[in-house]
Amino acid sequence: MAIPYPHFIATEKAAMDAGLLLPSSPSLILTQDDLKKIAAYKAVEYVESGMVLGLGTGSTAKHAVDRIGELLRQGKLKDIVGIPTSKITHEQALSLGIPLSDLESHPVVDLAIDGADEVDPFLNLVKGRGGSLLREKMVESACKKFIVIVDESKLVKYLGGSGLAMPVEVIQFCWRFTAERLRRLFEEAGCVAKLRTFGEKEEPFVTDNGNFIVDLYFERSIGDLKAASEAILQLAGVVEHGMFLDMATTVIVAGELGLTMKNK
Repeated sequence: MAIPYPHFIATEKAAMDAGLLLPSSPSLILTQDDLKKIAAYKAVEYVESGMVLGLGTGSTAKHAVDRIGELLRQGKLKDIVGIPTSKITHEQALSLGIPLSDLESHPVVDLAIDGADEVDPFLNLVKGRGGSLLREKMVESACKKFIVIVDESKLVKYLGGSGLAMPVEVIQFCWRFTAERLRRLFEEAGCVAKLRTFGEKEEPFVTDNGNFIVDLYFERSIGDLKAASEAILQLAGVVEHGMFLDMATTVIVAGELGLTMKNK
C-alpha cells in the first residue's frame, strides 16, 4: 500500500540518500518497500569505518547491505568487515565487494542491522520467517549494538500477535515427533504446528544448516516469553527458535509519520 510521506528532519536525509525524495518535493507517495529502504538507509548512518558488521537477511536488510556496499565503493566507508547471517547475504555481500569474515575470527561484532517479522512494545522480536534464524541469532547475540529496521505493519501487542508464523528450527530426524511436542507445549495458546514447505510439490524447506523449520501459529498470547524460550530449547530435536528476546538495542520503524526511533 502506498502512503504519503512528508518531510521530517530525522528522515529526509535517509529518503534523499535512497533516491526517494528530492529537495524540492514537499511530499511523496511511497510503497512499503520504499519505507523499508528509508529505514535501512537510516540504520546505515550508524555504520562507521573500521567496524565489524553483522549483515542481516531478508527484504529489509538487503537494502542495508546494498547501501553499505555503495558507501564502500564511494570511499565514504573504509576497513569494514561483514559477517553474513545466511548464504544469500554472503553472496550479496561478495557481489558488492564487502570484505567478509566469521565469528571465529571476530567474536565481538560492533553493529548488526537486520529486519524483523514482529516487534512487541518491549522490543522483543520474532525473526526467521525467511529461514535464517539460527545464524541471525548467533551473529546478533555477539553484537555491541543491534539495530532492527521494520515498517509499522510489524508492530504487535505481543509476540505471535500477527497470527503469522513463529519459526522453530529442528533437526530432520523424527521432526513430526518434535512438532507435536511443540504443539502440546503451547496448547493453551491454541497452537498449530506446521512443517514449512515450498513449491508446488510442498517439499520441506531446508535451512542453510540442513535442518527443517516447524512454524508455530498462536490464537492467544503464550505468556512469559523467557519461560517459553526455555521450554522450547529444552526439547531434544530443537535447534533454535525465532524469538529474539532482549537483543535489539534500537528499532527504526518507518510509517505514515516518518521514522520512529525506539531505544532500549
